Parts: sequence; C-alpha cells; structure tokens
Amino acid sequence: MVKTFDLGLKKVGGESPCFVIAEIGINHNGSVEIAKKLIDGAVFSGCDAVKFQKRTPEICVPKDQWNIERDTPWGRMTYIDYRHRMEFTAEQYKEITEYALSKGIVWFASCWDEEAVDFMEQFNPPLYKIASACITDKPLLLKHKALNKPVMISTGMSTMEEIEGAVETLGTDNLLIAHATSTYPCKPEELNLKMIQTLMNKFPGVPIGYSGHEVGLAPTWAAVALGSCFVERHITLDRAMWGTDQAASVEVGGFMKLVTNIRDIEQSLGDGVKRVYESEMSSRKKLRRVQ
Repeated sequence: MVKTFDLGLKKVGGESPCFVIAEIGINHNGSVEIAKKLIDGAVFSGCDAVKFQKRTPEICVPKDQWNIERDTPWGRMTYIDYRHRMEFTAEQYKEITEYALSKGIVWFASCWDEEAVDFMEQFNPPLYKIASACITDKPLLLKHKALNKPVMISTGMSTMEEIEGAVETLGTDNLLIAHATSTYPCKPEELNLKMIQTLMNKFPGVPIGYSGHEVGLAPTWAAVALGSCFVERHITLDRAMWGTDQAASVEVGGFMKLVTNIRDIEQSLGDGVKRVYESEMSSRKKLRRVQ
C-alpha cells in the first residue's frame, strides 16, 4: 500500500488524487508581485501546491564564479550579486507564506544547502523537496531527515545507484520520489516515463511521481496514466520572460488545461473491474442480437 502524507490543506499519495505542483522556482525573477501572480495562476488552474527554490549564494555558487559579470533584468552585475537579487528575504517569504495560505494552496521549497533549510524552517512548510542536483549531498539529505517531515527527491541526472544511496540515507518513512530528466527543455525521447513504474516496483509503498521539463503537456498526462501520485511542472506568466527555466515552463492557460485533463484521466482510469453500465443498456438491448 502506497503511503499517504497529510499536508494540512491537501494529501499526497495513497488513494488521494494526483497532487499537482506548480514549480515557481526562480521564475519570479526576484519579484514578490510576480510570485503572487504565479500563485494566483496556480490556484486558478486548480493546482494543489506551489514550490519555490532557496539557496544560500555564498554556499551554492563556486567562488571562482562570484565576480563573473552577466547581463540581467537589472543591468550588468556580478553573478553573486545576481544570485542575491533572486533570493527573497525572510520578510518577503513571510508575505508569500501568508498569501499562499490565504489562497488555500500548499507551498513548499527546494533547499539547495543546509543553511537554506534552517532559513525555510521558520515558515514551517509541510514538506520539502531535494533537487536532482543535490541527491548525492549526504549532509543535506541528513539535514532533511532530521526534520521528520515528508521529503520529495528528484532523480534527474542520477544513476540508479545514486538514487538507491539517497533512499538509503533518507529512509522511506517520509519519502516521495520524482522521476525526472534534468534537461531544460527535455526531448521526448529522453523522458523515459517507464522509469515511473521501475521506481514503483523498486520502492513499493513510496509515493512515486514525475517532475517534467518537456515542451507540451502530453508526457505529463501519460505520467498520470502510468500511476504517478504527483506531478510537477514549472509555471510562468509568459514563456518569453527572462530566465533560464521559462522555456521549459507552462503558462497559466496551459496549466489549467493540464490540471483539467489530469482529473479527466483519473476518472477515466476506473478500477479495472469489468461491468455493464446503465448508460449501455439501451445499446445492449438495441444492438445485441443474442443476449
């Protein structure tokens, strides 16, 4: 039996409907107002949760890249200054937390370092995610494990041995696993959706889902049909906006279509027990010559 995690506003896993996550990530471009509009878009689309990313720039950016200059929406600046510009302060996250809760949507974050976990804990998110880039970071995994909260790991750019190592470190009591390919955007032939079922067979009882970075919606619908307990896609106001993740993101109108069709797929799958429906009876009576 697949575990169910109660996140307060929603549940994920078990017999619960597919938990749909709108990954805001860094598509807010450092603006609380854009973040709020993305939350509004996720709520309007029928999503269950929004997810942010949190980094401590001095830890996550290699020192030899700190002073490399780059063009940004705020002009030319060093990479370390840019990374700081993209991170929300505690006061800004307090505003975001209150806003998300007022809209009735779950919010959580991917923390890329241990200090980031400490920072986010002051807002008491109901779960965390560990990014594909971080699943070999054992101290970070142990930091999450010590919180005794649900933790979702993404498995892009990872070997099966690395996935097994992360699961061994975290244990399975509070674990969710997302199949992913870390290419932005990802070509269909590299999505390898059958890995969803491979993970289900390898880690029975653990909720398995899908984090997609493809262009289009069909593979995410296929992931639901394959049994994903949760799916995650990046959300944006406009795919032409500045930012590295925008091209692999879904605009609000597309997200609404994504969620609506996920709910149709869930109803369509049924329970696998053959039956004759009442709606078929007139056709049965009219068209079947031998009863």
